[in-house]
Amino acid sequence: MKLPTRRLRRQARDLSPTTPVKLDREESIARFEQETFDLVVVGGGITGTYVALDAALRGYRVALLEKDDFASGTSSKSSKMVHGGLRYIEQGNLPLVRHSLLERQRLRRNAGHLVQRLPFLFPILSVDGIFDRRLAKGFESLLWSYDLAGGWREGVLHRKLSPEEVLAQCPLFKERNLDGGLMYYDARVDDARLTLTVARTAAFHGAAIANHAKAASVLRSGGKVSGVLAEVDGREVTIRSRSVVVAVGSWLRDWDPASADVDKPSIRPAKGVHIAVPWEKIQNSCTVTIPVPGRTRRATITRWGNTSYLGTTDDDYEGDLDEPYCTEEDMHFLLDGAMTALNTDLSPSDVVGSIAGTRPLVAPPGGKTVEVKRNHEIRTDQDGLVTVVGGKLTTARHMAEQTVDAVGAVLDKKHRCVTMKAPLLGAAGYDGQAAVASGGLPAHLAERFGTESRFVSALIADKPRLTTPIVDGLPYTEAEVVYAARHEMARTVDDVLSRRTRARLMARNASGEAAARVGEILGAELGLSRLDVNAQVEDYLGQIHKEESVLMGANQ
Repeated sequence: MKLPTRRLRRQARDLSPTTPVKLDREESIARFEQETFDLVVVGGGITGTYVALDAALRGYRVALLEKDDFASGTSSKSSKMVHGGLRYIEQGNLPLVRHSLLERQRLRRNAGHLVQRLPFLFPILSVDGIFDRRLAKGFESLLWSYDLAGGWREGVLHRKLSPEEVLAQCPLFKERNLDGGLMYYDARVDDARLTLTVARTAAFHGAAIANHAKAASVLRSGGKVSGVLAEVDGREVTIRSRSVVVAVGSWLRDWDPASADVDKPSIRPAKGVHIAVPWEKIQNSCTVTIPVPGRTRRATITRWGNTSYLGTTDDDYEGDLDEPYCTEEDMHFLLDGAMTALNTDLSPSDVVGSIAGTRPLVAPPGGKTVEVKRNHEIRTDQDGLVTVVGGKLTTARHMAEQTVDAVGAVLDKKHRCVTMKAPLLGAAGYDGQAAVASGGLPAHLAERFGTESRFVSALIADKPRLTTPIVDGLPYTEAEVVYAARHEMARTVDDVLSRRTRARLMARNASGEAAARVGEILGAELGLSRLDVNAQVEDYLGQIHKEESVLMGANQ
């Protein structure tokens, strides 16, 4: 607890602009062509954007480019959990857990509007459970280790639950063989929104950032990296830089460094999937971990709004990294697991959305992916190319810190990292309990924009019709689409419906019905032709049709 002070809080003041921070793509592209940067970051996922933020805060001149959209890869298709990782204790990797829990609390502080506390429930069953009463005693010792390693920072420790308390949290859980439960605490996050906010904060601190800009090759001069050749809007752009950071995650598997001196880490993509079903089919108030018959891998069910997410599988993936899908087999694995544990009837027709993404595991082939440690690797090659890969969302800030340290060594120009206590846009001065206490539209906007929600509210005050929901059954408004186009670099219908909102996951078919209206708003805001808008709408409808076809087994 901090005592009151008469002094202004500089950080809160500086991160409370009176006008919206605009991600200006055209301005960034112009800077790409005109400036010489200290580093170019290739990859706009959570790791790449945090590298850009860290470097910008240290005073480096930074450019970042992403071939598709911010978080369009793994960083929008994660478990949406910010956690230490209980299973890493089971692997004996306590240092990773300890550090992850420290990073969890930093995210809770620096992005409090996006990262919220989340209780996890492990039911104890006498038969066919994850563990019975005897094994639960051993598992509770893991929870004590978890709490002591850093879980205590959340302000609440794990606890035992009676069968009645388990049913209070998940009333559809089958009572037969239920002996009780264990509850501990971690956090959740809208992963795509967090990545976008890190990118916007980096831009606020001076980084030049653009999506839909592909790095075609790394340029070299005199045996040292000298920049990146990029493909932007159908033309080539040369970005001059004294160093280059490759932060492309799983895509490093297919990355061609175009240099014989570059030795890539061994990347092993592992596919994880989630499906979304109506919450009333599950009725959980927390994340529930369920046993899946015949599998040692646990499944989880997390509530988000009026939907519940079921996930995840964890299998080696060798296919197209741009098009991983949740398959019919994946779906039935999760549905069957849920029906084994809960008094509910779930069928494929109940699945309203799905996602599939790949984790960039740093490991050679062989063994089970679930047993691979989630460590990261940072490599600096002789020509000055810096590569970062592995890790997980929770540790992205620390990965970025170490990556920028490596860049400093290349540049022989070191500055101190300050991201440990650097709030993201919307977080400075945010009071979560006050913001969401009264519910309604203000609470919805607060959990997505934090203190910046006032700028979306201003759009609504100017044009009240913008309160119209953009997708039937979901709380997202037309005002949020306008804001996404003006200030969040949303360029396509997919950018809006898959990442600026999570409509595609929460209501895939309804989002398709909204695609034309989203395209109309983007057309007006971005000056797109009717031909371009129609092409975007058709492309989005084609994407969700293929996603549904694969899910239902019609396209395998």
